[in-house]
Amino acid sequence: MNQLTPVDAGGATPARATHLPAGHPVVAWGKVGVLLLQLGTPDGTGYWPMRRYLKQFLSDRRVIEVPRLIWWPILNLIILTTRPGRKGKDYASIWNTARDEGPLKTITRDQAEQLAARLVGRPDVVVDWAMRYANPSTASRIEALRAQGCDRILLVPLYPHYAAATTATANDEAFRALMTMRWQPAIRTAPAYADDPVYISAIAASIKAHLASLPWAPDVVMATYHGMPQKYLERGDPYHCQCLKTSRLLRDALGWPADKLITTFQSRFGNDPWLQPYTDKTVEALARGGTKRIALVAPGFAADCLETLEELDVENREIFMHNGGEQFTYVPALNATPGGVDVIEAIVRRELMGWV
Repeated sequence: MNQLTPVDAGGATPARATHLPAGHPVVAWGKVGVLLLQLGTPDGTGYWPMRRYLKQFLSDRRVIEVPRLIWWPILNLIILTTRPGRKGKDYASIWNTARDEGPLKTITRDQAEQLAARLVGRPDVVVDWAMRYANPSTASRIEALRAQGCDRILLVPLYPHYAAATTATANDEAFRALMTMRWQPAIRTAPAYADDPVYISAIAASIKAHLASLPWAPDVVMATYHGMPQKYLERGDPYHCQCLKTSRLLRDALGWPADKLITTFQSRFGNDPWLQPYTDKTVEALARGGTKRIALVAPGFAADCLETLEELDVENREIFMHNGGEQFTYVPALNATPGGVDVIEAIVRRELMGWV
């Protein structure tokens, strides 16, 4: 399927672009682009695709705020030698073999296509999607939107909670692409949506529906968010506060007490202290302390990926069961479900006001 997902399926040049003086070069303009941005996924599970992906990701100064003189030898001589093989096996366990791609790519494409279908009444809007790391690259999709006549583009980082290592670096990559363009489109960036009522309602509804499908009820529901080094919070990153706010609003929406839905942070990397409490350590402590039934939900992920499908639903399930737990479930991310697309559509329609 073509990467571009135009609302105007014919991809025609806007009518007003055809009224040009004789001899004027053909110019496509007058459309508005919507570009959904996600983190990224390797192009394959083998050593070299994994190494390329990890090198691009872990070379990002927004992600690793360590002086290059210290970080370069650690990354190139140790991490990129040992980690690609191990992480490749993890990716292989969740790989979409039918499309030969990671689930994050499959889901993001589906989200873009469903959003485009909902905006079909707006032939002046073109929906596309891109990855910060690996493919399809942000630069290539901005160029494709521009070629379609989009002289205004809304960037939509699919991160409910703002972090420099996610939202900011996604926007940075788009701005770098603009630096190479003679005729830059006008740009808007959608803000984080940690407390958006549509988002909170969709997450709460997904939790209710999933738990209602089980023959048992959890003693504890754990809202687990991707972690970050503690020093990033101390330097002013608002991510931690936004995660806690989402958990509080979810508890309110569900009518639960504080001890029914707890907050933890996962996916720590390296030796520095990260945001706490840690998900894996908390899962282990709960199981050893007598908790028999637990549910995990990851409100910070707009789409399921390695960190949810393998780390949460496999690794943390094993931790819980091996330490005395009896029932474990993972509540899937919103993905391209109607509720998930409702959230994206609400953000896009709000941020396009004045343009369409």
